[in-house]
Amino acid sequence: MDELIDSLTLFGGTSNLNLTKEVCEYLNILPGEMVNKTFSDGETQIEIEENVRGRHTFIIQSTCSPVNDNLMQLLITTDALKRASAKSITAVIPYYGYARQDRKVKPRVPISAKLVADLITVAGVNRVISIDLHVGQIQGYFNIPVDNIFSAPILLNYIRRHFENNLSIISPDAGGVERARAFAKRLNASLAIVDKRREAPNVAEAMNIIGDIKGRTAIILDDMVDTGGTLIQAAQALIQNGAENVYACCIHPVLSGDATKRIEKSPIESLVVTNTIPLGQKSSECSKIKVISVAEILGEAIKRVYFSKSVSSLFV
Repeated sequence: MDELIDSLTLFGGTSNLNLTKEVCEYLNILPGEMVNKTFSDGETQIEIEENVRGRHTFIIQSTCSPVNDNLMQLLITTDALKRASAKSITAVIPYYGYARQDRKVKPRVPISAKLVADLITVAGVNRVISIDLHVGQIQGYFNIPVDNIFSAPILLNYIRRHFENNLSIISPDAGGVERARAFAKRLNASLAIVDKRREAPNVAEAMNIIGDIKGRTAIILDDMVDTGGTLIQAAQALIQNGAENVYACCIHPVLSGDATKRIEKSPIESLVVTNTIPLGQKSSECSKIKVISVAEILGEAIKRVYFSKSVSSLFV
């Protein structure tokens, strides 16, 4: 173990063990020893199997499917570390579940993203590190420091290596325009927007294309792909409007239901995702899905938090 970080212990929840292993390799440390047990009625029990008194502890746990089980595991692990007298507890949540429920869109509905933030804070977490929150305002739901890490450097490097000129970066909806514009500027590419109208949750209808994409290679950029409906309808609209090829880059591969099958049959030539969420067996077998790792940038963020150095300078 590196003597410089000998008071740091990193634990990995069961949601993304491979990512924990990669981050530990980057930091040149061993993962903390813990056991996750489940009682016959479904209750989660956590046992920390090493001394953490006075240590800076980090928990890597995406709140992906099964969302509620992974969230409870994070909360219970936090409580175990707090009661074991850890000096600090940082929740590293590569994918923050419930993020889409960030506001009241109609009467008598919850703001679940805020509720989850309260649960995490009350459990005893001192700091949160996440990757590409669905909306940046979620940072304000916490009364503790939140570092929202961007995967942009990784995706930009991938695009530069695999694509040449004549690119058009596509925002699949109005909410993603800022992200798409930033990518287009750095890649010296054009920008286009899909005018989308959502009729119901997980159901989207792509309408018009704002911008010229005729004869161009279109790269759809989004923060997550869930059912794949938005992505596929956007791709179909782009082809109908003259795009030569359609690719997609999405940070969080939720890929619920038949999303993988739909993507395989779609006009999308490849879908690049990160490993904030582990791919299921069906998704990992899809020939169109390519995975790039966020372990290095996540490990660097953890190191900087530990040494009280700037995290934002990672993206300058």
